[in-house]
Amino acid sequence: MVVLISGTGSNMAALLDAAKDPAYGAGIVAVGADREGTRGIALAREAGVPVFTVPFRDYTDRARWNADLAERIGEHAPDLVVSAGFMRILGPEVVGRYTAVNIHPALLPSFPGAHAVRDALAHGVRVTGTTIHFLDEGVDSGPIIDQVAVPVEDDDDESSLHERIKAVERRMLVDTVGRLSREGWTIDGRKVRFGRADRTEQSVAEATEPKEDR
Repeated sequence: MVVLISGTGSNMAALLDAAKDPAYGAGIVAVGADREGTRGIALAREAGVPVFTVPFRDYTDRARWNADLAERIGEHAPDLVVSAGFMRILGPEVVGRYTAVNIHPALLPSFPGAHAVRDALAHGVRVTGTTIHFLDEGVDSGPIIDQVAVPVEDDDDESSLHERIKAVERRMLVDTVGRLSREGWTIDGRKVRFGRADRTEQSVAEATEPKEDR
């Protein structure tokens, strides 16, 4: 897999640790980032993993940035792309070319977007959580693979709640990526199931395409 990060790379580090076990079934062939100088990049380099950056700020055209990112990902020929704390929207140039999953700090479809934890607190929910889903061309709208609930405490602020969500999402991400790698998956409509079907696996694009257009 190629793992995409923007910051400290804590989810990436958890995947690196898991991949040390040959039985895990997946390895990281490269780490990509949208900016230089982050802790996550340093961690990847310390682990001996190839690193590439496609700085978003160097582009005025989002489509061109996505196209260049897709090309850099393609140099490593991944079976899976993992968006792990990657704070950019991946366009069709990427998600139309690669199977990609994303980890999101809310129970989708509630609170999509970049401020999910803040939005959940502002809404006054008593339970939020984390979701891992396949990426499509929408914003946090792809088929859901797994979810874990996290209760909201009375004294939570955005930072404390997000830290508890992160602890849960690291475990879920490691478990889910491992299962996808070892068992495969099928998608029926929006329903994701682990395990390979006898027929060719349905792509995320096919699974989410409106039936009347088929």
